[in-house]
Parts: sequence; C-alpha cells; structure tokens
Amino acid sequence: MYLSIKETAEYLSMPASHIEKLIQQKKIRAMFDGEQYLINKEQFNEHFKQLEKYNALKEEYMNEPIPEDWDAKDED
Repeated sequence: MYLSIKETAEYLSMPASHIEKLIQQKKIRAMFDGEQYLINKEQFNEHFKQLEKYNALKEEYMNEPIPEDWDAKDED
C-alpha cells in the first residue's frame, strides 16, 4: 500500500516537513509519480517490530528486582 507524504506523516506521528527531509536524505524510500511522492507503507514494518522488541526488553529490565546489597567484609 502506498501513502502520500501527509498520510505517512500521520501514520508515523511526525510532521510532513520531517518526512520530506527524510526522503531527500534517502532515509525513506519513495517514488515520484510526477505529482507527488508515494511511500510504500511496508518499509516501516521492520522498524516497528524492532521498536516493539526493544520496548519489551526495556520493560523486562525495568521490572527486574534490584539485588540485595551483599556485605563484603574484609577477612584480614
């Protein structure tokens, strides 16, 4: 499915001007049909999967209990 810049901006919750900059920097693949840029929505799926995985790992780390402080006595 192809989206316009405006639709992509709404989908990614970013301003349209930022999407245009990312296209110019070739960080987002887009096709120009003579009137507007068309962006394939599928290219963002892997990004969202990795973001979801990162958030799950972060949540797991944050929920891990803090270990008790062990008492290190000097045995000299």
